[in-house]
Amino acid sequence: MVVLGIETSCDETAAAVVDGQGVRADVIHSQEIHARYGGVVPEVASRAHAEKIVPTALAALERAGVERPDAVAATAGPGLVGAVLVGLSFAKGLAAGWGVPFIAVNHLEAHLLSALLEDPAPRFPFLSLVVSGGHTALYLARGPGQYEVLAQTIDDAVGEAYDKVARLMGLGYPGGPVVDRLAATGNAAALAFPRPILKPDRAISRRREALQRSDLDLTLSGLKTAVRTVVLSEGRPCDADIAASFQEAVVDVLCDRVLRAAERTGVRQIAIGGGVAANGRLRARLAALPLEVFLPPRARCTDNGAMIAFAGRLHLLAGRRDALDAPARAAWAPGAP
Repeated sequence: MVVLGIETSCDETAAAVVDGQGVRADVIHSQEIHARYGGVVPEVASRAHAEKIVPTALAALERAGVERPDAVAATAGPGLVGAVLVGLSFAKGLAAGWGVPFIAVNHLEAHLLSALLEDPAPRFPFLSLVVSGGHTALYLARGPGQYEVLAQTIDDAVGEAYDKVARLMGLGYPGGPVVDRLAATGNAAALAFPRPILKPDRAISRRREALQRSDLDLTLSGLKTAVRTVVLSEGRPCDADIAASFQEAVVDVLCDRVLRAAERTGVRQIAIGGGVAANGRLRARLAALPLEVFLPPRARCTDNGAMIAFAGRLHLLAGRRDALDAPARAAWAPGAP
């Protein structure tokens, strides 16, 4: 089955063609215009998607040598609703015009399954750490559509924290890549930034239980405050040391959650996805864990059409089909109807 996948959840316009042999074509247009605003502007993103979606999809089909796929898959959420609607509406029109099945794909599910596109690939059950600008969560993937959230942030996603720290330091947007590059030249032990709840605490556990939170959840607000205090202090350390120390704190916490989740579940395979999964320090630290770690290529970490086509294809092969009135969703948990 040959599937065309369309992705427009945020600031990447992407289309890809996937079949049983793997990815036949994968085209991504990244919107650079948001850098001047210091963050993604939803209206600007939607207009840029509308301009780029047709040539992007045509390029993917041409590179794959496909005139008419067997099915069309598109991101239906979560994401910026205006942006999602552009790709979702376009994909529905293609499916209707071609008379082929349509499938609405959960963007987060596509990220957590993206490691299955690679060789070698994890086997169910496996842990999947999804870290991006809008989402940070650790899942136990038991099978297609069967996911349990083991940990998540209770405030900012990791990518958001990187963007805010970069803004504090005057480094520009997007913050993840620039902080990662700067941190590579700094001393990660220069500053003792806090590691939010690295070990279970009885009092904290009671509070979390009352809030129906997992003791594996994390918060980055205290870490961001600590960085801000240092950045605004007299005799401020060099930017490279601040970046390296901040990044090491974030990576320490993520690795801590992965190890504790592996111990708790007995699952020894861990995959990662999302834009922050391209971070060099995170990839190096995860690869050094005493687990079976699956690191997708950096090109597969950011939003892309291949992961959408692949996730859609899995559901199509399981017999699922979606109606053409499937809605765009700002929020949608992986595995939920």
